[in-house]
Amino acid sequence: MMPNKVISFFTFGLFLILAGAISALFNWSQANLVMAIGLVFELLAALLFAWKKINNK
Repeated sequence: MMPNKVISFFTFGLFLILAGAISALFNWSQANLVMAIGLVFELLAALLFAWKKINNK
């Protein structure tokens, strides 16, 4: 079972990526920044997940 913090970071990252993609369709100038922040949250969720798996052994 994944910890709640990892699920929260993953979900928020997906939301930001989706929001950035939608805003890119409307030529919003900050769309790439929003997608990049979403990717950072996805990376953080992956690192937290891996850290929990490594420490449980």
